[in-house]
Amino acid sequence: MDTLDIFRELAIIIIAAKVFGLLAKKFKAPQVAGEIIAGLLIGPSVLHLVNKSDFLSAFAEIGVILLMFSAGLETNISDLKKTGVKATLIACFGVFVPLAFGTILYMVFYGVPDFGSEEFLKAVFVGTILTATSVSITVQTLRELGQLSNELGQTIMSAAIIDDVIGILVLTVVIGFRNPGSKVSTVFIQTGLFFVFAIGVGFIIYKLFKMYDAKHRHTRRIPILALALAFGLSFVAEKYFGVADITGAYIAGVILCQLKDSEYISEKMDINSYMLFGPVFFCSIGLQTNVRTLDMSILLFSLAFVFVGLFSKIVGCGLMARLCKFRGKDCLKIGVGMMTRGEVALIVAQRGLSAGLLEPVYFTSVILLIIVSSIATPLLLKALYSNDSAAGGDSGTTPPKPEVTLVAGE
Repeated sequence: MDTLDIFRELAIIIIAAKVFGLLAKKFKAPQVAGEIIAGLLIGPSVLHLVNKSDFLSAFAEIGVILLMFSAGLETNISDLKKTGVKATLIACFGVFVPLAFGTILYMVFYGVPDFGSEEFLKAVFVGTILTATSVSITVQTLRELGQLSNELGQTIMSAAIIDDVIGILVLTVVIGFRNPGSKVSTVFIQTGLFFVFAIGVGFIIYKLFKMYDAKHRHTRRIPILALALAFGLSFVAEKYFGVADITGAYIAGVILCQLKDSEYISEKMDINSYMLFGPVFFCSIGLQTNVRTLDMSILLFSLAFVFVGLFSKIVGCGLMARLCKFRGKDCLKIGVGMMTRGEVALIVAQRGLSAGLLEPVYFTSVILLIIVSSIATPLLLKALYSNDSAAGGDSGTTPPKPEVTLVAGE
């Protein structure tokens, strides 16, 4: 690929991603949805201005690493400890039920494959996509309603974080089975060894970063070294343990999330991700999807995929919340709060595409789920809390705080 063509395509991607990201935000949809649609329009589906290439794939891979590293940096260990047991149980059911429902959905449409076969792994992978939860939209909605700081809000937020950790573990295991000659014991042993390695080495790295951070607060050296750690752990995870590289990036973020400068590191990562690598990653998903190949069976599958994705989270999380002694309507709030999907679902789907466990055409289903869940979740949560206010009940929550709107420059 000619260097000048690379510059031209990057310019098209960045402009298209920004324009459609802002349009999506204007219509109360996630900006990532707009960036994916931008990829659809400039790719082979419509205008064919940009082609998929090894260069863009490498750029997109860096974008994934940065996104998962940032997700790890934003993990709040204190919040996890506060609502630990209940949130963990809810998260486990929030992963298991969608995983089972998604696997069954694939089998309903395409038949029941032999256990352990390639087709069986594809069915399980469809379920794996449904395990992820994107809590950003839910958090913003709860913040506007003044319900984020109570037990219910903290439980939803913590469960969503734990949910993603478990989902990444499931992804790691499923992809591990994709490798020829993989055995159940080998996959679990390699995964376990990686986490033992990550805990041991991570503790040492955290102490070193903490000492260095104390002497050089808010210097550019800190985020540079942090970025090197993210890439290094990504390499080690996949090269030596057979674990997905995004797991290594996420763990790198978790190792550094309690540093005093963790927010500073996150801000610097966001600049790179927001300006260049993020748009390329999300647009690349659109570039890999050709809507011209869609047929009625894929459309029907997509509709069923969306319904199962929403319903399974409500059932799984809501049922466990009930067993954890939450009230009936609060169980529904937890289930609804956990049903949003976002970046992690896209990352999981993209990883499945790279591993040969997902066809590009199924990205349509994932994109549709993200858009529908991102619009439906805030509307349903507001309706549930409004009903509480109208009924004069407190449902164990605090009154809404006045909404404060922060305007950031675009």
